Amino acid sequence: MQNLIAITREVSPAIARCELTHISRQAIDVEKARRQHLAYEQCLAGLGCTLVRLPADPRLPDSVFVEDTAVVLDEVALAARPGARSRRAETKSVAEALAAYRRVFHIHAPCTLDGGDVLVVGSRVFVGMSRRTNQAGLEEVRSLLTPLGYRVEGVPVVSALHLKSAVTQVAERALLVNHNWTDTSAFAGADSGFELIDVAPEEPFGANALLIGETVVYPEAYPLTRRRLEDREITVVAVDISELAKAEGGVTCSSLVFRANHSD
Repeated sequence: MQNLIAITREVSPAIARCELTHISRQAIDVEKARRQHLAYEQCLAGLGCTLVRLPADPRLPDSVFVEDTAVVLDEVALAARPGARSRRAETKSVAEALAAYRRVFHIHAPCTLDGGDVLVVGSRVFVGMSRRTNQAGLEEVRSLLTPLGYRVEGVPVVSALHLKSAVTQVAERALLVNHNWTDTSAFAGADSGFELIDVAPEEPFGANALLIGETVVYPEAYPLTRRRLEDREITVVAVDISELAKAEGGVTCSSLVFRANHSD
């Protein structure tokens, strides 16, 4: 694990106006959210990431969730076109930051694509078909990445904001899943090679985890699922993201983590 970059953005003072899809609006303590986000950034730094911190933007309530603005692979980056119209202005500054490290391709209308719907595991790219990502977005990702040797597959998402609300990678060949929120057949086929680890039934939001090297950054709110990971000898570092969770945020949402190799 060398030369890792983590792009993050400070919490917007307007986060109370965030988009919500599957949870009810609650009051968000902005200062507490900022403290939690800073601790999260410090966790990433402690795992070897060099932070690239973008400033808060009061015009963009959801902008702390930088994952939705882009998809970063070893060869290229894709600047997304978020499904929520209010979020589309977030992509410009993130694409500019990514241009220092990758050639950046842009997703164009009528495509919609949220980065939180894209799970990359080796040469396989799973794209969630959600309220935020459409079929045209999937096809554009496929057209851009297939020539680079990636296998791009669409995966239905139900009752969740993004694919990564329902499934994330927690080890080289292990995925943490909520079977009720996505069709896991794409991950469970005979040729998949993935071990599927179920979230604890009491913790449906517990499938979102951030794998950095061999360590999983994980919300402290889901101790039962955390125990399932640790029982498989997966190293877990717990963080408190309770305020950002009120904005439908998870541990993958607030960063873009990638190797710092420059594009040609």
